[in-house]
Amino acid sequence: MRSRHSAALVLGGLLLSSLAQAVEIRKWERVPLAIPLVVGQERILFVDANVRVGVPPAIADKLRVQSTGGAIYLRAKDPIEPSRLQLQNAATGEIMLVDIAATPAQEGQAALEPIKIVPGDTTPTRYGHAAAAAPKSTLKASRQAEEDDDEPAAPKRETPIPVVLTRYAAQMLYAPLRTVEPVDGVAQVKVDKRLDLSTLLPALPVEASQLGAWRLDDHWVTAVKLRNQTGQRLALDPRELMGDFATATFQHPYLGARGDASDTTVLYLVTRDHGLGQSLLPSLGAVDPRVTAEARYAAQK
Repeated sequence: MRSRHSAALVLGGLLLSSLAQAVEIRKWERVPLAIPLVVGQERILFVDANVRVGVPPAIADKLRVQSTGGAIYLRAKDPIEPSRLQLQNAATGEIMLVDIAATPAQEGQAALEPIKIVPGDTTPTRYGHAAAAAPKSTLKASRQAEEDDDEPAAPKRETPIPVVLTRYAAQMLYAPLRTVEPVDGVAQVKVDKRLDLSTLLPALPVEASQLGAWRLDDHWVTAVKLRNQTGQRLALDPRELMGDFATATFQHPYLGARGDASDTTVLYLVTRDHGLGQSLLPSLGAVDPRVTAEARYAAQK
């Protein structure tokens, strides 16, 4: 009986060991991950995030893809030449690249193991992340300071938040999604399309409209599209902006004449403790300031 019991324990230990090794761990270090597939076999990728899978149109009919709860199920119906999939994190916008290739099953070939993708150990500190932990001596002093202050201090970041938000907004509008640098804690904010922006640049005859807004900690950034309404080139000067802004950045230093490819640009406005609506000056009259600006420019001709 003892020998049978010992044999059962050994067999159980080997079974648990094989189960523990049943998932292959792969590290994402900004280098495309090679994931081989076998025709007719399903392979599972665990990414611990809600992701959207981008599949090249050329293989869309050959590959079945299902994604749910941080798991991606890949099943090749036919042989597939080396192709690249894009896995985009729905929360941060980060994209991971996966190179797949499907080959026919070989006789006696073992089933493919599931793969778990984890962040790499050598991934460099990302733009806008919170600063590294402070030494114990400074932590002790900071704890004492927090005890003296009722409001907890916001986490310090390696880069000023206005810079982080402006760069992130510009990337979201102009850069391919696969190149957008993810920022922990950033969230998109719904904009009010009815917001009156006529007092933003009352000295210039421009049309202004909101494109999008994002928030990080206690700062907001709002991307505003500016379009020239005249046939003259307009220089853009942040000193002409009216309102309470932490920072203001123009995508381009000027606006070309209306109708030119350069007649439109984007203005990034960073505000603190509230969104753009609470930082603008109210309109004092029924006369649109842009009408007055256009009349002045017309008189200068």
